Amino acid sequence: MTAYVARRLWQMLPTMAGVILLVFFLFNWVGGDPAYVLAGLMSNQEQIESIRTAMGLNEPLYVQLWIFVKQVATFDFGASWTTGEPVAQLFASRLPASLTLMLPLLVIETVVCLVLAVGLSWVRGSRMDRGVMVIFTLLMSVSILVFIILGQYLLAYRWGLFPVQGWGDGLWKNLSTYAPLPILLGLLVGVAPHTRLFRTFVLDEVDQDYVRTARAKGLSEARVMFVHVLRNALIPVITFVISNIPGLLLGAFLLERFFGIPGIGREIILAVERSDFPVIKAVTVYVALATMVFNLMGDLLYRLADPRVQLR
Repeated sequence: MTAYVARRLWQMLPTMAGVILLVFFLFNWVGGDPAYVLAGLMSNQEQIESIRTAMGLNEPLYVQLWIFVKQVATFDFGASWTTGEPVAQLFASRLPASLTLMLPLLVIETVVCLVLAVGLSWVRGSRMDRGVMVIFTLLMSVSILVFIILGQYLLAYRWGLFPVQGWGDGLWKNLSTYAPLPILLGLLVGVAPHTRLFRTFVLDEVDQDYVRTARAKGLSEARVMFVHVLRNALIPVITFVISNIPGLLLGAFLLERFFGIPGIGREIILAVERSDFPVIKAVTVYVALATMVFNLMGDLLYRLADPRVQLR
């Protein structure tokens, strides 16, 4: 396994090189002149040239690329153009709020959807199964904005069960007071599509030979479904969950925006609106790196979920 991990880490280098080249040329050629973006509409040519000199844009292309490579290697992308805050500090200060919201949501959602998927597969074809699928189909047709607006109005404003919005400094205060309502609404949005998907994974295993063998040995249906079938259905579930983890860097920006959560998702949306290139470049590189790391973690989890999987 050590040799496999080392080989995968080595293979990340050319992938990161491709990401660096793509981001560099997109932001320097397709994205327009950064000096004009930073200077604004009311600037003159002298100010623009001064900005170009300060940013190194008058240097040869290979020098600019080397500067960007050093930024990636040191995780130092300079300062935000709009706030003047160092990009690394911006991420370090905003990321905990996003993780406080999204990690519990990811865990709760995965567990709930897995249990529902196995339970519905157990009673597949029954009225309950068909009825729940109809309800989930209706839920999937409702926009997340509807859930947010109704949730804030009914659960927070009218009934006073939760704060309408806000965020504090303490982890426990946020988890117990401010995060439950957005987590609940995020769960309502994700439970329908994810349960339907996980149910498909489980049903792919139900008719396999090992399931018929387990039933022939006299094992209870609960043990067959929640032990044997579930364990084998975990491989595609792990793939799906792992592929979604890098999205935690972006966070549920609608939830963060509507509930006043100072997370990284809201900050990225503001950066896009303001053409804040250092922040956008940083998050692009971070997401690419996180995707590769979590894909490797997913491969290792396959081995834990099913010892028959060979890592080569």
